Amino acid sequence: MEQQTALTEYLEFAIALAQDAGVIIKRALDARMKGGQANILLKYDNPSDLVTETDQAVEQFIKDKLFATYPTHRFIGEETMAAGTATEFTSEPTWIVDPIDGTTNFVHGYPFVAVSIGLTIDKTPVLGVVYNPLLNELYSAAQGLGSYLNRTTALPLFQPPLPLTSLSQCLVATEAGSDRSSGVLDKKVDAIHTLLRRIGHNNGVEAHSIRTTGSAALNMCLVAKGCLDVYWEVGCWEWDVTAAMVILQEAGGIVVSGHNQYDEAPANIFGRKYLAIRATSGEEARQSQLNIARQMWDILPSIDAPRDKVPGGFNP
Repeated sequence: MEQQTALTEYLEFAIALAQDAGVIIKRALDARMKGGQANILLKYDNPSDLVTETDQAVEQFIKDKLFATYPTHRFIGEETMAAGTATEFTSEPTWIVDPIDGTTNFVHGYPFVAVSIGLTIDKTPVLGVVYNPLLNELYSAAQGLGSYLNRTTALPLFQPPLPLTSLSQCLVATEAGSDRSSGVLDKKVDAIHTLLRRIGHNNGVEAHSIRTTGSAALNMCLVAKGCLDVYWEVGCWEWDVTAAMVILQEAGGIVVSGHNQYDEAPANIFGRKYLAIRATSGEEARQSQLNIARQMWDILPSIDAPRDKVPGGFNP
């Protein structure tokens, strides 16, 4: 009971914090659309990986509020790591934050932009809030408390959830990502071709189609909604997915490894390879989800997504 009470408190705090951060994001984009200038930088000298002064300002705002309220908690943030802070993962309550997931969308005014706030306790993701201030969509969940859109609409939207029978009946999301080297991008494009190619032609599975939002957090939230069946990505980070993983899991979905090997365990948040599958109904629901995962694993390429060791969380 004490943990549920604490989670409820943390959830209310994170929702208010995400909404306040969303105001900053929305005002910054409105100003940019009216001729204001945003300081756009290249992260790691990569023209496909952008960061703006708004990313940095929002992360600092969130970080300040978190430490003012919970001074003993720990923090992992995208811009904090980009500035050179080493990541260490412990059992202590740890907030994992992406101030703007979909920065390239933000720069272009494409309305799939979100602040993502996740919380782990005992190294387990237990809370997630993802807020898109441009569309005013708030996704929130905490372990054992359910998953909701705008606080009142239970997820998934389809009740009962639709059957999962075959990858050929699925709408699949993926992303180009920021690593555009041929060894990565060519393999992702080949995987998309395989997903779309007609059954019987070069391992084609003829999925219904491919979708992309430009935001890992929002892709995963759309799986939680039930609007997407599958989301696969290699190359994103823990701040992109931790919050949305809780939202999806509380909506009955699963997140497993996006590598091309069978692994039915929940995905490591630091693993940079994720395969999300929506809820389904029936006594064999998990087996139906894993059946879709196996169909994906059978066609996925091996793609390298290197990262440094995360003490307590990940060994390369």
